[in-house]
Amino acid sequence: MTEQDLIYTLALQHVSKIGDLTAKKLIQHCGSPEAVLKEKKANLLKIDGIGTSTISDLFGAYHMTAAENEIQFIKENDISVSYFMDSDYPEKLKHCIDGPILLFQSGNINLKNQRIISIVGARKITVNGVAFCKKLVEQLAPFNPVIVSGFAYGTDITAQKSAIDHNLQTIGCLAHGLNEVYPKTHKKYMADVEKHGGFFTDFWSTSNFDRKNFLKRNRIIAGLSEATIVIESAEKGGSLVTADIANSYNRDVFAVPGRITDTQSVGCNNLIKFQKAHLLSNPLDIPYMLNWELEEEKQPTVQKQLFVELEEEEKQIYNYLKGHDKQMLDVIALDCNMPIYKLASILLNMELKGVVRPLPGKLFEVI
Repeated sequence: MTEQDLIYTLALQHVSKIGDLTAKKLIQHCGSPEAVLKEKKANLLKIDGIGTSTISDLFGAYHMTAAENEIQFIKENDISVSYFMDSDYPEKLKHCIDGPILLFQSGNINLKNQRIISIVGARKITVNGVAFCKKLVEQLAPFNPVIVSGFAYGTDITAQKSAIDHNLQTIGCLAHGLNEVYPKTHKKYMADVEKHGGFFTDFWSTSNFDRKNFLKRNRIIAGLSEATIVIESAEKGGSLVTADIANSYNRDVFAVPGRITDTQSVGCNNLIKFQKAHLLSNPLDIPYMLNWELEEEKQPTVQKQLFVELEEEEKQIYNYLKGHDKQMLDVIALDCNMPIYKLASILLNMELKGVVRPLPGKLFEVI
């Protein structure tokens, strides 16, 4: 978008009583942010759902002044801006009704043709939570996903540091402008995150820091991704809000179960109990449920001493498939007397080892 277009869009975004939903409605009706700000008040009031209170502050000249000041900050700090109707706006976020009309970006983010998942959870993450989060990122690394999180304490920074360790792209979604860092102790990670991805926010540099911003930020975390993974959560928490938002976007949600006596597992257990999330016990459940396939050059080679590398149940399935050519998942489960959820995880492990490969129609065959 041109600088003039950006000024008018910023000015519209600056109006306190006009959120993203209303802004999109106005833009759709008038054709552009500039047209909205130049439209007669009487005509705007004819739009369904637009009342006097909504547009009472729309025509203040100080909105344009604020927009011009923010553009100066954007230029001086080499910030990229995506408009919700432009081609460089994140594709999955375009389908979210309350996605921001403007998204500010720093770093080297590339979301074109990428698998994108969000990893969220407790700030006071347990040792077990840290271990599972690291294992998750490690085992997903061959699929080259983009790891999205909130750059906060605990789960967020664990996921993002793990992504960097495995040379994956990672995105931190911020609840403040790009002029500050929260928490301040995470400033030391900013350069690495920007090198391996970057940051998104829809907050201005002049936005007042408010804890309520975290809830607003969570819609971007959920909206960017095809799936949201909750590692740990108490009975209440921001990650549960993110999961609810992801569900409202009709995206997949996964939750790691825990013991019923563990306070940091209550939220995840409830998500599973109330069927708001898939149970995630094995990192390789993710690529199976999301129908990811490894790129040909990343397919592991089969070792000559095959059975040395296989567990007992993997041997059972391998021998079965060797004698039955290709077979459907349900039939394998029935003939091998194994629950489908367990079989799916085992087949994924075998696929990564280069022993079997999936075929269309939920068929599998020995390589």
